[in-house]
Amino acid sequence: MLDIKYIRENFDKVKDVCLKKKVKCDIERILELDKKRRELIQEIEDFKAEQNKISDKNKRDEKEIEKAKELKDKIKNKEPELKITEEELNKLILEVPNIFSEDTPIGKDESENKILRKFKEPTKFSFKPKDHMELGVSLNLINTEKASEISGARFNYLFNEAVFLQFALIQFVMETLTNRKIIKKLANKVNNPFDKPFIPVIPPVIARAEIMKKMDRFDPIDDRYYFEKDDSLFIGSAEHTLGSLHINEIIDEKELPIRYIGYSTAFRREAGTYGKDTVGILRRHQFDKAEMESFIQPEYGKVEQDLIVAIQEYLVQKLDIPYQLIIKCTADMGKPDFRAIDIECWMPGQNKYRETHTSDYMIDYQARRLNTKFRKKDNKLEFVHMNDATAFAIGRILIAIFENYQQKDGSILVPKVLRKYLNFKKIG
Repeated sequence: MLDIKYIRENFDKVKDVCLKKKVKCDIERILELDKKRRELIQEIEDFKAEQNKISDKNKRDEKEIEKAKELKDKIKNKEPELKITEEELNKLILEVPNIFSEDTPIGKDESENKILRKFKEPTKFSFKPKDHMELGVSLNLINTEKASEISGARFNYLFNEAVFLQFALIQFVMETLTNRKIIKKLANKVNNPFDKPFIPVIPPVIARAEIMKKMDRFDPIDDRYYFEKDDSLFIGSAEHTLGSLHINEIIDEKELPIRYIGYSTAFRREAGTYGKDTVGILRRHQFDKAEMESFIQPEYGKVEQDLIVAIQEYLVQKLDIPYQLIIKCTADMGKPDFRAIDIECWMPGQNKYRETHTSDYMIDYQARRLNTKFRKKDNKLEFVHMNDATAFAIGRILIAIFENYQQKDGSILVPKVLRKYLNFKKIG
């Protein structure tokens, strides 16, 4: 969330952010409540000060005793009003979106995202390329029909080489992100001073509703699998239980940055996507994902995202898959995002680029909600800055591999970088 002081001092800017991010917020009401809250706090403090003056006296006459009772009653009457005011204020502040970076494009939808750079030209074939489902079914790698019968729409089975390929991708990610030499090389490239590798994690896939709200990932609730009895949710990304790892903690500055690479299954209802990407495994209710999460000092938050994007590009370039890197516009970025960058890999079966990776820099928006701080060398406390990003969303990167590495005879070559983890170089 934003600091109330920031909202108070940047009223017009915050209103403009709400408008450009298409988030409905009552900023006027927030300021009214903030003013009322401060007035009530001052009144209560004044009453208590008067109380203390009377209490400090060795002898009190009846008039002063009566005055003390009146003050006690006034405090008793004001405190519930303060509580109600603070509850409404806190609720409304949580609805305010994060501000956005200066280089974020202003736009009405994803069509106004800006391409930053491209890697390779789209793959060319001497034959009509198949989509991943044609390939997956013919090679007995994917089954959505049986999954639909057993689990419902938007679920799938992976079989045979696809399973080995998934674990090869995870092994590749884990080896890369825990390798200090690789991290140092990529960090130097973007002027990030830290070569600290990522800590591998297998996190929980269920989070309490309270935690998801603090992560600002509870809503839209229609897109979550919510268990009312437990007041808990399935996570939609490992980020949800990685980002909350240091809730209510004070981290020593010398421990920063803290970097995690988590692997988990994730769940989304895909609400609002009826009729969109129903064929294949691009948009599923259940999928596996490797996710990066980072905690760092504010002055290094931007170069930390630059490093994370460099890692994403390194991974996709090693797979030798064409892609474009985009910076998302205001209306397409998430409510907690300060700066959002995507990789869109080329999908020959669809003849278009599709999102496979996201990188979200939150500044202190989530940390403020989570109460995650660090202690500086001068002993002052400050909120950390947080980044989260995709390493690999398995289903989507499998699509990119299947479609870009398909051969005329219907087989699929394995990317060279993955072959050391497998006992085959070709599927089919």
